[in-house]
Amino acid sequence: MKSAVEQLSTYKSVHLNPTNIKTHFIGVPLIIWSAFVMLNTIPITFLKLTEPTLVLNVAGLCAVGVLIYYFKLHVRLALGLTLFIIPVLFSSYYVAQIEAAWIIALSVFVIGWVFQLIGHKYEKAKPAFIDDLNQLLIGPFFLMAELYFMMGFEQDLNQEITPLAVAKRRELEKGAPTA
Repeated sequence: MKSAVEQLSTYKSVHLNPTNIKTHFIGVPLIIWSAFVMLNTIPITFLKLTEPTLVLNVAGLCAVGVLIYYFKLHVRLALGLTLFIIPVLFSSYYVAQIEAAWIIALSVFVIGWVFQLIGHKYEKAKPAFIDDLNQLLIGPFFLMAELYFMMGFEQDLNQEITPLAVAKRRELEKGAPTA
């Protein structure tokens, strides 16, 4: 398994433009939320308690699996992602109960991807997942890292990944065809 530094520097290498990062702060949460609405519509429930309401279904199982991966990468960032995913799980569960759940989810999903694609126009680089599908999981992890950096946390991590990301970007640009 690649380290958090490797994963984040690879992702950041195509996310250096501040406008692109801002669009991702909108697009990625929209995509995650809509994906969880869709996962919540899968009629497999492993555990359901009515008082208090607790449901472990495909969406919850997926969240637990991804969070385990994040905890293996970086505990402090994973704690932030856990705080993010809890309201996503609850709100997506309730939206999945309404008749128009799939229409809502697909609409939000498309809007999220529009933000992503607009951001990459500013970046002038293809999305990270084009070369490595695992980077789809790193998007939320990267945004949590960026949020921590903005708040003054994990500055050693930021100082470690940024030069690596810039170097990776230079290598990508060397290999890019010139127009």
